[in-house]
Parts: sequence; C-alpha cells; structure tokens
Amino acid sequence: MPFIIIFVLIPFSEIMVFMSVSDKIGLGTALLMALLTAIFGGFVVRYQGIHTMMTAQKSLQVGQIPSKELFDGLCLVAAGATLITPGFITDALGFALLIPAVRDYLRKKLSASTKFETMEFGATDMRTPNDPNVIDVEYETIDEQDKP
Repeated sequence: MPFIIIFVLIPFSEIMVFMSVSDKIGLGTALLMALLTAIFGGFVVRYQGIHTMMTAQKSLQVGQIPSKELFDGLCLVAAGATLITPGFITDALGFALLIPAVRDYLRKKLSASTKFETMEFGATDMRTPNDPNVIDVEYETIDEQDKP
C-alpha cells in the first residue's frame, strides 16, 4: 500500500508544483532549472561518491567496518536517483541527501531504532604453537581391549 501512495502521490505533487512554478517563472525557465539541477546534482553525487568510496577503502585497510560510509553511499544512490527524476520536490529531497549533516541525522535516527549485530569469521583468533600459552602435546588413544 505505501508504494502505491508513493507512486501516485509523488508524481501528482510534482506535476502540481511544476505547474505552479512554471506559472510564476515561465515554462522555459522551469524546464531549464529542472535540467540544471539534474546536471549539477550528478556532478556533486559523483564527487561525494568517490570521496565516500575512498574513505570506505581506508576504513577497510585498518580493519574497521565502514558502516557510516556504506550508509552514505546508499544515501548518495538515493540522491542521484531523485536528482535525475524531473521535478522540484524530488530535487529538494536529493539535494537534502547530499548534505552530510542530513545523512548523519538519518543514520543516527535509523540506528537508534534498529539493532545491528556483527559476526566475525576467520582464523584471526587462533593461537599458534609459538604462543607461550599453548601446550603442544602428543597423545595416543587406548582402546578397552588394549588395557592390561
């Protein structure tokens, strides 16, 4: 049900706002503004996306999970999608997602209402025979038949 509302309400609202803006500033100017915001937004999304990817790689190199960068990347994808969608409401939403403070606010709100758990896999906790706390022994299994 929410998707139906989104797919009906947003285009209807965009058309109404676009008609209102084009009445005030003219159709050509409104179309030019919609085109320029898409182009400008694309450049900003590209720049911030590259920066976010580089920051995520640095986090991975030091062994940290880049959760903030992953969320920022998701927001940038959403910003890019809304900026290429023609309309002033979606452009406003897209530009809002480009602001780091807005993304931080959304991340904090979502993380407060969501429980995250991480699991580590691998041999990072295994002890080696060179560890002084490891006692290396050999053993032999004795069956009941072999008892004296």
